[in-house]
Amino acid sequence: MPHLDDSAGTPTAVVSVSPVTLPAPGRGDDLQVRVSAPATGHDLPLIVFSHGFGWSMNGYAPLVDFWAARGFVVVQPTHLDSRTLNITPDDPRHSEIWRFRVTDLTRVLDQLDLVEAAVPGLGGRLDRSRVAVAGHSWGGQTASMLLGARVLDPDGTPGEDMSDPRVTAGVLLATTGRGGADLSPFAAEHFPFMNPSFSDMTTPALVVAGDKDQSHLTVRGPDWFADPFHLSPGPKSLLTLFGAEHSLGGIAGYTVTETTDESPDRVALVQRLTWAYLRSALYPGDASWATASGELTNSRHPLGRIESR
Repeated sequence: MPHLDDSAGTPTAVVSVSPVTLPAPGRGDDLQVRVSAPATGHDLPLIVFSHGFGWSMNGYAPLVDFWAARGFVVVQPTHLDSRTLNITPDDPRHSEIWRFRVTDLTRVLDQLDLVEAAVPGLGGRLDRSRVAVAGHSWGGQTASMLLGARVLDPDGTPGEDMSDPRVTAGVLLATTGRGGADLSPFAAEHFPFMNPSFSDMTTPALVVAGDKDQSHLTVRGPDWFADPFHLSPGPKSLLTLFGAEHSLGGIAGYTVTETTDESPDRVALVQRLTWAYLRSALYPGDASWATASGELTNSRHPLGRIESR
């Protein structure tokens, strides 16, 4: 286990390096990532984080800073849909961006030697046997593919299995639910890949959903974002955030204008619970999750509730 203070309330200094370039033949652009790591400690677990549509490796500082200051190495790829790359719909890669996204995450795992070498002092301090993925919105669907979710073909047949055995836990934040008839006409026309099957998503994961997250991508209500929990086999946990919209209080960045439900308390809860979940998921017997989640299980907490199975 990491030789760091186990308390979520005791941060350590963080070293962050970007851009780190990972060769990506066939992608059209080499993969740019940000690497954030504790300045001290060894046997450090890894989180590979997938951003939402249009974002980049420079987003989600509230989560990344928290995780890295408390013992995790966090790698953030910039996917091809990032506004920083300006890929247009007539680009031949456009229809397959969802596949490139998944490959971006596995490419990070394939090139951990380069990731370690890019951060001064990180070499030899990474525990490559303890790997998690996390993602927000479209990034949640991307991360879920490494956990075992699949995209259904038009005839309803599960598509390619893109799961990765190196990944043993995940956090899915505001992740889109079932496709098909549950999609809005706009989503069905523009995002045919938004048709996941969670029946093979067997890797343990925490699903985080806001009960006020009403999306134009679905004809359903905010419960759509709980599908990755309800439609997948256990072990899974669901954190439902009361009053939260798609930004879950502002996880995408500090004072981000796209945040419609700004709540420092909500962000703090997401920080603490996601950290605790991954600690316990990667280190069987670690009590962080039981301690942090206890107050939201079978009680009337003002910020949310937790279900597990």
